[in-house]
Amino acid sequence: MADRLRRTIREVEFLHVADKGRSNAAPLLFWTEPMPELPEVETVVRGLQKSIAGRRILSVRLGNTDFIDDPAAVEQHVPGRQIQAVERYGKFMLLRLSARANAVAGSANGDAETASLLVHLGMTGQLAPFAAAQPYAKHTHVRFGLDDGRELRYRDPRRFGRIAYLTEAVLTEVLTAFGADPLLVSAEEFASRIRSRNAQIKALLLDQSVLRGVGNIYADESLWRAKIHPARRGAQLSKQQAATMRKVLQDVLRKAILARGSSISDFLDAEGQPGEYQRHHRAYGREGKRCYRCGTGIRRVIVAGRSSYFCPKCQPAPRVQKQNKRSRRVRNG
Repeated sequence: MADRLRRTIREVEFLHVADKGRSNAAPLLFWTEPMPELPEVETVVRGLQKSIAGRRILSVRLGNTDFIDDPAAVEQHVPGRQIQAVERYGKFMLLRLSARANAVAGSANGDAETASLLVHLGMTGQLAPFAAAQPYAKHTHVRFGLDDGRELRYRDPRRFGRIAYLTEAVLTEVLTAFGADPLLVSAEEFASRIRSRNAQIKALLLDQSVLRGVGNIYADESLWRAKIHPARRGAQLSKQQAATMRKVLQDVLRKAILARGSSISDFLDAEGQPGEYQRHHRAYGREGKRCYRCGTGIRRVIVAGRSSYFCPKCQPAPRVQKQNKRSRRVRNG
């Protein structure tokens, strides 16, 4: 179970999925739309923590289930549990559930123990409470009936998200695959995770086994502020550059959380409101526009399989690439 779930999580995170909206679909190489990242997920989590923590789930109604790991387990084991807390883990949400009401201690089905719902919003997923009497919108695939007369609804037109019911033992095993939280990581651990690897810094920031929660938007924004080219190798960064990268990344993420994230495509918070941090973007999505620092046109290149926006003057290309080209010319005569 844990191995299968880790594979499905990697499919969501690294985009090796088929477009369910097309027949005979080929795998997509990269998203054409942004996914919620740490600030957006944190925004939703804070809203849900205020609005549904403490409520008990009385019923589960499912529509399309191709994005749910073991739908039968969700239907069988979730009703009767209280939502004890809503937490963020990287780009994922965790709904911490109590033991099932009236469960028999020691039963083999695990209902007498705590569990969790792991939720990934994908590109177009939304999780929010509504009055049960309110008609549900198209593409609403999951409805959790709550004990206060509301429903917690999951809506996802493209169904690139993921929902899984996990016992605590399985959840603990699954979460070991993730790296450090960028908001909590120490300077020493951050430098070790970045400077010990020869991969490009953009790839390292996106690698959820290195840092959990960072995606394309905030990687580009942080690299611009740190004046580091996205193709620079982690091992090429000095201690000072690594320290600056950590400080800038944390500052960007915290400011984005205060602005309720970036609403570029479909993102809405738990109250149905868009974020505002897109107004503060300095690199992401600004190809051809002037750099706010030096006036040079922002460029876009593909790094780590993703579109990367940077200023060619403020973020100069790493010298090693130029040296390698010269050495290849010498070897080739």
